[in-house]
Amino acid sequence: MQVIRELDNYEPDGRGLYLALGNFDGVHLGHQQLLHELVAQARSEGGRAAAFIFEPHPSRVLAPERAPNLLVTVDRKAELLGAAGLDILIYNSFTMDMARTSPREFVENILVKKLGVRQVYVGFNYTFGHKGAGTPELLENLGYEYGFGVRVIPPVEVDGELVSSSLIRSYLEKGEITTAGKLLGYYPMIEGLVVAGEKRGSTIGFPTANLAVPADLSIPNRGVYAARAEVDGKTYKAAINIGNKPTFHAEYPICVEAHLIDFHENIYGKQVRLFFRRKIRDEQKFAGVEELMAQIARDRQSVIEED
Repeated sequence: MQVIRELDNYEPDGRGLYLALGNFDGVHLGHQQLLHELVAQARSEGGRAAAFIFEPHPSRVLAPERAPNLLVTVDRKAELLGAAGLDILIYNSFTMDMARTSPREFVENILVKKLGVRQVYVGFNYTFGHKGAGTPELLENLGYEYGFGVRVIPPVEVDGELVSSSLIRSYLEKGEITTAGKLLGYYPMIEGLVVAGEKRGSTIGFPTANLAVPADLSIPNRGVYAARAEVDGKTYKAAINIGNKPTFHAEYPICVEAHLIDFHENIYGKQVRLFFRRKIRDEQKFAGVEELMAQIARDRQSVIEED
């Protein structure tokens, strides 16, 4: 998949462009349905399948104090979109000037003049243009006027709930990993650089990698989780602790610590991905180090015994 930074760097090649519009945070089951239909039509009609995404998320420009944390990083999103079969991903800066663009201007200047779209795909709740005034219905009307097709994908339901990034985020932030994963269609994942911590884990026999997770990324609620850790392309079973170390501190920032099973290398400064499988237990305050060590040993064994 070709990743293009900024619309001005896009160059048409004469083939029809089949374009997905949206933010696609998480690339969840609803997004996957849209992408599946988009790619299938592009392939059958000899066109190119693409997505156009604003970066940063418009809410971070328009109302940063209310902007939600994200389910995936920009790079992870690109990876998931590529796996869905897209040929092109266009990331374009979202600015206040862009925010003032009317729905018609967006269609005429970007979709028609810049991209020359043949077909556009959007979700049922997609909005665009100044103050989100553009709706799927308006996009259909403008598409008819300007000569391109529009396909609006209806909502996808799982267990009676409409799949959405906000719903997945709420489950993840409550520690409900299994449900979040069911709506995503894959194991929830966070990533970050390994940084120096208090090094207490090594002194009690359970060394951990402390992850500096991007501040705008959603993380599961406090607790202990069974996961898989990916380091340098290799995967290891891991027990993850997310919390503020109540056994040792009255107050402490939330941190993410990963104990990798059968791993003995120095990974400071390396990027690590954590794929969450299930929650083992809530965070607890223990009476002392010995009680904590006994519980960690049980948590570790639980992870080892997992398929």
